Amino acid sequence: MATRIDGKALAAKVKARAAEEAKGLARKPGLAVILVGDDPASRVYVTGKEKDCAECGFLSFEHKLPAETAQVELLQLIEQLNGDEDVDGILVQLPLPEQLNEEQVLNAIAPEKDVDCFHPFNVGRLVIGDPVFLPCTPAGVMEMLKEYDIPVQGKQCVVLGRSNIVGKPMGTLLMQADGTVTTCHSRTPNLAKYTREADILVSAVGRVGLVTADMVKEGAAVIDVAMNRNAEGKLCGDVDFAAVEPKAAYITPVPGGVGPMTRAMLMQNILTAAKRHQGMD
Repeated sequence: MATRIDGKALAAKVKARAAEEAKGLARKPGLAVILVGDDPASRVYVTGKEKDCAECGFLSFEHKLPAETAQVELLQLIEQLNGDEDVDGILVQLPLPEQLNEEQVLNAIAPEKDVDCFHPFNVGRLVIGDPVFLPCTPAGVMEMLKEYDIPVQGKQCVVLGRSNIVGKPMGTLLMQADGTVTTCHSRTPNLAKYTREADILVSAVGRVGLVTADMVKEGAAVIDVAMNRNAEGKLCGDVDFAAVEPKAAYITPVPGGVGPMTRAMLMQNILTAAKRHQGMD
């Protein structure tokens, strides 16, 4: 039976560490969050991030804009926040209403305040192995592997999904840790052929029941990044948890696995930004 990787407990440790380190700064780290529209899921995510900031002793500044906000208005707000000395990180909650150009909006955030690590400058720094910030979800996965002494060096690592937010940077971080990485996606034929070889399997597709027990190598570490709802409306990931748990050596539950770590690593990025702004890093 697999060891369950407790993301909630580890996230609490990461946040406590960030809170303690922040006490040595001249001023509290500050995060500006921009929420456009009334998407209920986005509201939940923003509230969670504000709660995390409060736990760490950080400041949070919420900017709530109506759904009909024009591109120029949003860009003006970002420009204002780029110049605000109390703001170390800027986060635009996604998805945005359809009239807004997401790429243009994210690229408008000053790279030194891009705590989500979405800006091309920071993505480039990540790829060459000299990052300013680490993308929150992949960084959270790496922190989990480290905490549970799951070696990456020399291991076969398979990443399901090729998104800019998780799949691509996940593969990059595993490769930089000396794992041998295969990235699979919707066009990959015979998916199980690759997943059965994985010592570390990371799934970030967003499809209920995608990873079944017959697709998993005995003794693998299975990291489920996805957050889906099944037919009964219950939160679940990509992995058939009940079937895979007896076969894996390590597994993340959904919820309570990667999700809390994503938020915790955001706090770490805000701290990093604050230290750099204050000339301490």
